[in-house]
Parts: sequence; structure tokens; C-alpha cells
Amino acid sequence: MNTIKVLVVDDEAPARRRLIRMLERLDGVEVVGEAGDGEHALALMRSQPSDLVLLDIDMPQMDGLELAEEPGLPPIVFTTAHAEHALRAFELAAVDYLLKPVSRERLEQALERVRSRPAATNAAPAATAVSDDPVRITARRGNTVHVVDAAEVTRFHAEDKYTVFTHRDRELLIEDSLATLEQRLGAHGFLRVHRSELINVEAVVALHVEDGSTRAELRDGSHAAVSRRLVAELKRRLGIG
Repeated sequence: MNTIKVLVVDDEAPARRRLIRMLERLDGVEVVGEAGDGEHALALMRSQPSDLVLLDIDMPQMDGLELAEEPGLPPIVFTTAHAEHALRAFELAAVDYLLKPVSRERLEQALERVRSRPAATNAAPAATAVSDDPVRITARRGNTVHVVDAAEVTRFHAEDKYTVFTHRDRELLIEDSLATLEQRLGAHGFLRVHRSELINVEAVVALHVEDGSTRAELRDGSHAAVSRRLVAELKRRLGIG
């Protein structure tokens, strides 16, 4: 049995300790770290290899859902007292969703799901290599199905339960989540710059910084909010020193 290296993230120390004690009683599991907030967790994930993150959702500053949107993370199992976030969690490709108090049986099931995943799915998709192959986005509007070359789209943004984009002055809605589109379009020049924004990096014409917040201006005149954690990555992709 391969050993699973686990990082435990929860802002409540008793909850972290309980999960760690449960994990330490299981064979084939190694706890490689713990964090009480999203920023610390992100730093650990980038410096300490792990195979799984047990991640709370309700945390200050950066909640678990926001953290899970960061690129290049290990597989995630959410551990939370709130059942209402399950749909969003699975849109973010969570391996499992455990309600507190977490039982040993459910924890073992989640670990087994991680073990049974193909190795290729445990790695985040490459998001920096740009492919020349066109990607088609289909959107239904009334009785018409529009087929759009993704390269012609400047941004996709979340609005209620839909994803919205504009193409040739038409606003179109699709049911694909931003997480799904990020998986499809990451290798085609798109970057998730905010939990509700996926932009075409080639369409960026300016960055505006006001009162500590950053907005990307796109070639069609629209603007997209940029998370402060992703400003540096966007600048790197734009070649801004």
C-alpha cells in the first residue's frame, strides 16, 4: 500500500487535532503538515509535497473554496459543517465532501478514493502551454445553438448559477462552471484570475490598480477583477516585471 501524504487545513485547532489523531491511526497515511488558514496552507502546499489536502471551508480571509481555486493543488477532500457548499465543492473537482464530525469510516472511504484515482488525475493540468488547436464553446440561446471559437472570447465570468460571456456583442450563457472551463481552456491561454473570472490573457490591454485592488482591462472594453494572490501570475504571463 502506497503511503498517502496528507495536509490538514482547518482554522479550529481542536478540529485539526482530531483529524490528525484519526489519520495517525490509519495504515498507509502520513500527516506532513497542518495549517490554520488559507495563506499558510497555500505556502505549505507549494513547499511540502502532499498527496491530499483535508480542507475546511469556513475560514477567515481565504476560505476553503477560494483556496481550492488556486492552480496546481493536490487532490482535495473538504471537511466542513456546512452541507450547502457541496455542489460548489464538486465543481472544483473535490475528491470527496465530508461533513463534521468526520467519522473514521467516511475518512477511510475518502482516502480510498484518492488511492483509486489514476495518477494523471492527481496532477493539475498544465495551464501555461498554449495550444494552436481551436476549442469550441457551444451556447444555446432560444432555439439557436451558437458555436464559438474560445480564442474569440475575452472573458468568462460567473453570474448566479450560469457562466456568462460576450461574443460579437451577444451575451451568451452556458451551464459549464468556471472550474470546468479552466480545465478545458488553461492550455489555450486562459487564466483564472478570480473566483468569478476566467480571462483570455491575450486579450488583456491594461491593468488598473486602485485602492489596492487590481482590474484587468480587456480588448472589448470589459474589466475583470484580479485576486491579489493572482496578480503576480497574471503579470508573469503578460511579461510585466
